[in-house]
Amino acid sequence: MTTNVFTPIKLGRYTLTNRIVMAPLTRCRADENNAPRAMNVEYYRQRATAGLIISEGSQITAKAVGYLGTPGIYSDAQIAGWQQVTAAVHSRGGRIFLQLWHCGRVSHPSMLPDNMQPVAPSAIRAEGHAHTMEGVQAFVTPHELTTAEIAVVVAEFSQAAQNALQAGFDGVEIHGANGYLIDQFIRDGSNQRTDEYGGSLANRARFLLEITQAVVNVWGADRVGVRLSPINPFNDMSDSNPQATFDYVAQALSPFQLAYLHVTEWAGHDASQPKPAFDFAQLRAAYQGTYMTNGGYTLDKANAAISSGTADLVAFGSLYIANPDLAERFAQNAPLNTPDASTFYGGNEAGYTDYPSLTLAA
Repeated sequence: MTTNVFTPIKLGRYTLTNRIVMAPLTRCRADENNAPRAMNVEYYRQRATAGLIISEGSQITAKAVGYLGTPGIYSDAQIAGWQQVTAAVHSRGGRIFLQLWHCGRVSHPSMLPDNMQPVAPSAIRAEGHAHTMEGVQAFVTPHELTTAEIAVVVAEFSQAAQNALQAGFDGVEIHGANGYLIDQFIRDGSNQRTDEYGGSLANRARFLLEITQAVVNVWGADRVGVRLSPINPFNDMSDSNPQATFDYVAQALSPFQLAYLHVTEWAGHDASQPKPAFDFAQLRAAYQGTYMTNGGYTLDKANAAISSGTADLVAFGSLYIANPDLAERFAQNAPLNTPDASTFYGGNEAGYTDYPSLTLAA
């Protein structure tokens, strides 16, 4: 029997009805307290037939914010808002993990408590801009975290994981991708430290591994995932040897026996640039456990990856924005709605909860 996206799979302590995952998607529609609200509840409820939903990145503390309108998991109001989301997803038989997020240097003092400097492994300013209440502003040179401050951030991840448990999630995903704080430690383009958190592969991976242990202590390894992005240049990221770096990280994560490792193959928006050389099959072989892939997958490509064993699950991003019932559409080989990129970030229900389902379109 051929294994494909519709084959159930055991993910940690859960059995998922399919291998179609809703990828974490920043939509910038939280309320003024960075808490989920009614339209966010409906958005996730609509998509509950995914085998697993991974929530949009949710900052672990007010000091971790990098974008306007993004939810957090550090206040009572945020926990209460997420409780409404998880209840709605569970009412339709779905599973949902919360993505734990710290933006690090990809922020601006105007977004942070007391106009503090964003933090990073090294005082290296990222090229690019933050979208603030005062408009677009260039990133600033971040504050280099001390070892004592690193321990505080690890503790903040632990507390956020406990808050996610209180909010009713089925698990959590640690956001180690896309140029945010953990990724900034992993890649040597942003980590120039000379202490135990910089230099060697073991040192650059240390921050992620400490956070993973702290979160596993809260949830148990079988309800924790980690996301990585080996070749994504987003947020001015680079590494001198991404294959060696991320093969090492995958091997180092294997002993945890996590629910999954989630690797995005995304290489940036500029199609004119050659895709960096990277062997994802080699990375997959380096990780001993359930492997989730992501990055422009179609149904056919996803089925090929799963049937060949190069991935166990496939996460879909923009297709899930436009198709709340993506799993049903795949099952029926039905036409797909086209995503409207102009409504991806911010705004109201338009381009958010008003994409038609098959039943509404009929």
